[in-house]
Amino acid sequence: MARRKKIYEGKAKTLYEGPEPGTIVQYFKDDATAFNAEKRATIEGKGVLNNMLSEYFMLGLTNVGIPNHFIRRLNMREQLVRACEIVPLEVIVRNYAAGSMAKRLGIEEGMQLPRPIVEYCLKDDKLGDPLVTEEHIAAFGWASQQDMDDILSLALRVNDFLSGVMYGVGIKLVDFKIEVGRVYDGDFMRLIVADEISPDSCRLWDMETGQKLDKDVFRRDLGSLTDAYSEVARRLGVMPRANAPTTKPTLIN
Repeated sequence: MARRKKIYEGKAKTLYEGPEPGTIVQYFKDDATAFNAEKRATIEGKGVLNNMLSEYFMLGLTNVGIPNHFIRRLNMREQLVRACEIVPLEVIVRNYAAGSMAKRLGIEEGMQLPRPIVEYCLKDDKLGDPLVTEEHIAAFGWASQQDMDDILSLALRVNDFLSGVMYGVGIKLVDFKIEVGRVYDGDFMRLIVADEISPDSCRLWDMETGQKLDKDVFRRDLGSLTDAYSEVARRLGVMPRANAPTTKPTLIN
């Protein structure tokens, strides 16, 4: 078998040249990082769970008419996605105060916000992905005003979809982040949801107990990350509930 050409390797995923023009193979790793990669670990099975959960969410977005890069899942760790030009921003949607926002503004964690708040961070690991305003984005040409209008619309539509899905399985969508990419069809450019949607990129709390079911489990040493992600997958029907193993399963690629 010919060796695949690696395009990019990030903290949680590796991208390879796809089998067809305009496609990319996205490989989900078991690596976990926090605090701008100051905390690191390899957590068996994490990549498999994120691959399956991201597939579930991206297919759901497609079903409600929200454009995204997902084409199909290839195996337990890989999915085929459409190549796109990534806008250099992380788009964060917050429904409840948590994480950096609660710390930055001195707000009690868990307070419901009067409306969803959308924030933007510059994608730059060396700078720690700093928070930026729309004025910064316009001044430095990271996105046009039309892009920003479309990104805001996409982000709020994704929020509506994810909030409803999570509410249906007893999970509170505290916040999440997405990335957005540009795709070109001839002279026409449009924006689509890219990267991934998984417990790595969302804050998910059990509605009754407040138990964290996301990467904060790793950030704050709250227990087993695979158990938390597996619970999300089981509630969504991505993993079967019946005969669930009592110990961490051995996941085979």
